[in-house]
Parts: sequence; structure tokens; C-alpha cells
Amino acid sequence: MCGITGWVDFSRDLEQHAPLLAAMTATLALRGPDASGSWRHRHALLGHRRLAIIDLAGGVQPMIYRFGNGQQVALVYTGEVYNHNELRERLRLAGHQFQTRSDTEVVLHAYLEWGEHCSEQLSGMFAFAVFDERDGHFLLVRDRLGVKPLYYAEHGQGLLFGSEIKAILAHPDFSKQLDVVGLVDALSLSRGSSRTALRGIRELPPGHRLSWRPNGQVKLKRYWQLQRREHQDDLQSTIERTRELLGKALGEQLYADVPVCSLLSGGLDSTILTAMAQRKLQAEQGGTVNSFSVDFVGQAEQFQADAFRPERDEPYALAAAAHIGSQHQTILIDNRELVADQARQAVYLANDSAATFGDVDTSLYLLFKAIRGHSTVAISGEAADEVFGGYAWCRDPQAIAAARMPWLSRMQLLQAELINPDFNRHCDFAGYQDSAYHQALDQVQHLPGDDAVERRMREISHLHLHHWLPILLDRKDRLSMAASLEVRVPYTDHELVEYVHNVPWSIKGRGGEEKWLLKQATADLLPPAVLARKKSPYPTSASLAYERFLRERTRQLLATADSPAFAVIDRAQLITQLDHAEGYFNSQLRRNNLETALALDTWLRHNQLSV
Repeated sequence: MCGITGWVDFSRDLEQHAPLLAAMTATLALRGPDASGSWRHRHALLGHRRLAIIDLAGGVQPMIYRFGNGQQVALVYTGEVYNHNELRERLRLAGHQFQTRSDTEVVLHAYLEWGEHCSEQLSGMFAFAVFDERDGHFLLVRDRLGVKPLYYAEHGQGLLFGSEIKAILAHPDFSKQLDVVGLVDALSLSRGSSRTALRGIRELPPGHRLSWRPNGQVKLKRYWQLQRREHQDDLQSTIERTRELLGKALGEQLYADVPVCSLLSGGLDSTILTAMAQRKLQAEQGGTVNSFSVDFVGQAEQFQADAFRPERDEPYALAAAAHIGSQHQTILIDNRELVADQARQAVYLANDSAATFGDVDTSLYLLFKAIRGHSTVAISGEAADEVFGGYAWCRDPQAIAAARMPWLSRMQLLQAELINPDFNRHCDFAGYQDSAYHQALDQVQHLPGDDAVERRMREISHLHLHHWLPILLDRKDRLSMAASLEVRVPYTDHELVEYVHNVPWSIKGRGGEEKWLLKQATADLLPPAVLARKKSPYPTSASLAYERFLRERTRQLLATADSPAFAVIDRAQLITQLDHAEGYFNSQLRRNNLETALALDTWLRHNQLSV
């Protein structure tokens, strides 16, 4: 896992700007603490920070291929291509020679063999940039599901790019201005646009590549999308094929030259992966998988169940670890760590955004920091709910019938009454959500024989995969990379996603049971308690001390006359929120109102922006 950045401009000589490239690259140091590299050309600067995972000695970047006439093709790459061994053999048969075991070199030769169409050959999580000196071709590529981030911005007659927005902002001539549409997109949890909250900076969409040539021709092309196909397998074959694809995905993602561990919450998704990893390690190496969970000091005494979060993770995590036989550790987080300015600022800087999930983000970052002391790679169960339809709202008739993003029934960053009326008249927060929702539905493919239930559940699946999952993947990538930890997500394997997407809902959610197909495919791996457990989201602190901290910080914000946040947040309504009795903000939906107000103020001030 690494960070990439650079600047391409065919109208000027860039070789003299090496210090500027160094500054852009330095912003990504946490993504790649092991090494830094750069490549200079008259019209291209490429920078790289490396977190060494595979072929620690041979995978140095930028990676260059030199032709006999002296011309070069340069690559900077981040992520993991899991089918690199298979591709290496195919490329060898085609005449390519390799000097390393790294997947980076496979990506470089894949470009040499297939040009921009190399993206279709790669399986994994990746983002990369190629500059081809032969014809000046510049290429940006991002993986199918968007596990790895990539941003770009036009600058004069050139293009800036980076794994994170902060790399682009490090260019001293790039002017920071607010993009209100991008801000609304982030705060509304719509993911309806590639625009970010900073004007001119766009996210390269998942499954897309951007090709740019000296003649000024820019092409943004989608190379992958979910295709609706008739499901041919019978019930038993579907169960077996699901198990096979998941096992293949996990097996590929356990490959590394550094320690690999598993995130084990005690939920269905993470328990399955941890159990599979344990079986594989035991059979092949006689080893034991290391697993980690998170909990809060005093959580057992203070936890209060609700419909959104019905029970604590930790008892299930310990039971799952005992059943599996993993070497398990619980990372306990004290409230003092959770409220510390150092941790909260690290999260704000990592996010590059005003959008936040508050203590969920902070505790996840602290968990990743603790794990990094033991391991460099962690396996996560992220995306199983989106792929298999695991959320409670997938079985809630009201949420299913509502003409809006289904997660908004349970999860919002900012409730409607908290939005400043002047801002809302200008931006139409609800109208934006509505527009994003209907535009998304236009992209869903159906078959003529699909009945009303199948059509609706396929729409909900599409919304989750294309508009909700990217939010969660971005959060996990940012916070793990801020701790220099690589997190791999086997449930995003594109073969698995394509297959399960076309399985009828009558199988995926048979009898109204949560993730019925996944349970049937993996029941032999699970203890009965986990198999029967209802989904419970990532834990939040139940400590009243944390709520008191949030209240105090919000009061301080309200006492600040010139806070730019109040151009978006209604000050009077925020005051009203604090009138409720202690314990009111144990609800995540209510807590997010305060968290978002604080994050928005911090983000706008840090970037010196006004609304």
C-alpha cells in the first residue's frame, strides 16, 4: 500500500520543479512510511511513498521500463493486484521478462502489453498513474469498487493528481475554493457526484480510467460496471459457488511478505473471514491467525441497546476467537484517548473532508494504530452487507418503499432541522439527495422477467454498492493509511460481487433472513451464537463522559461568533439540541449532529474557507 501524486503539463518544462514534487509527495508519508521516490520528465513529475508489502527489496517506485532507444514508461502505483502471479505467467508467455516478484512490475508490463485496457486484466484494489514517453500518453486508473482513492484537478493546461486531496493542495499555485455542491454531496451521504468539496478537485470514479494526450484530448472512460445477467445455478450450486468465490478471494488476499492479521468483531462477516484464514494458515503453515477487536473502557456497564445497535461486540468476538482458535487481542480504548486533540486532529487531517462519523472514526483510527504495532496488513469484513443485503433496512418495508437512499432511514450526518435555512434555500439539501437518488436508479439494469420485489431489491443493492459502500471504503482507507496499516477487503472481489449481484433476492434473503446465502455458504465455520446474531454496526462509546465532552466542545463552538460552520448549521437549532437531558446523544443519529458541526468548523478553518 502506498501513496501516489504528480503533475503532468505538456505546455511547460517541469523538470525544474523537483522541490514542489517533494512537497506534494511528503503529504502522503503516512500512506508510505518505508520509502519515497520520484521521477522527472520535461512534461511529467511522478511521486511515490511506499508501504512495503510484497517483494520488499524489489518493488521500488516509481518503476521504469526503458526501451532500447532510451524512451521510458514510468509507473506509480498503490494497492494490491491479487492475480499478479497469474498475469506474470501470461505476460512471460507473451515475451515479457521480469526482474522482481512485485505486483508493481506486473502492472507496468500489463500496460506495455495491453495499453490502457490493462485495467480490465487486473483483479484487486489499486490506483495508478502511467506516463508513456513514447507518445506522451498519461493514464490514471482506479479499481472497480473504489477501494483505493484517487483524485485529480486541472491546473492551467496541466493536470495534478494524488491519492489524497492534500497532495494536490500542496501545489502552491493551486487556489483553494469551496465547491458547495461537493460539500452537500459529502454531508448528505449521497455520493452522487465526483466533485469534492474543493472546487476543481474531482475523484476519479471507481471502475474508471482517465487518458490524457499531448493534443489535449482527455477521455474519462468507465471500464467496469455491474451487468444484470440471468442467474443459471440451482440453489445448492449457488451456495457452493459463493463459498468457492469467497474462499478464492480470501486466499489471494492473505498473500504478503509481512505479517497479516484479521479484524474480528464477532459479527458474521469478520468471523467467516477469520475462520477461513485460520483454516488456511493451519493447513499450509501450521500457523495461527492473529485477530483483533475493539472495545471501550467501562462499555459493559454503560452500554444501552437500541434498534440500531442491539448488543455489544466484545462477547461475540471472544466467543468467535475461541471457536476459531485465533490468537486474539482486544484493543481497549479509554475515553481520554478518544477525546484527545491529537487523535481527533489526526482523523480530521486523514479525512480531508468535513464529513465525519465522530467517535466511530476516532476509535477506528486508534484501533488501527494499535494493530500496526503487530501487523502491516489486516483483513476486514467490509462490504459483505452491501453485497449480501445485510442491513436491517433491507427488511424494513418503509425503508424499502421510500424514494430515497435506504440508509438515510437510520444514518445521517446532519438532520434536516439542523441545516441553516439560508444555506438550504441556496443548496436545497433534500432536493440534492432526491436528485442523486433518481439519477442512481437510472443506472440500474433489470431483466424483463424480474418481478416488482426483485427489481426493487436490485435497485437497493445497486444503491448500496455504488453510493454507500464508497463512503465506508473511503473511511477505512483513510484511517488505516493514517496509521500506515493496509486493510484488505475480500468481499469487494469483483468476481464475487458480480456473481452475488445476479443471485435473486429470494435466495440472498430467503425467508426474510439476514444474509441467508452467506450463512448457508459458511455455516460450518461459525459458532451457533454468531450464526444467529443480528447485525450490529461498529461500536461507539457509551460513556457519558464522551457525551459531556461533545456537549462542552459544542458550547465552545456556539460561543464563537465568527465560526464559518454556522453558514451551514443553524445556530439556534444546535442550541436546542443541548437542551436535552444527559444520555440523549447515545443515539448515533443525534450524536452525528454535534460531531458534524465540530468537524465542519475544523475543516473550514483548516482550509481557510468560507461558505
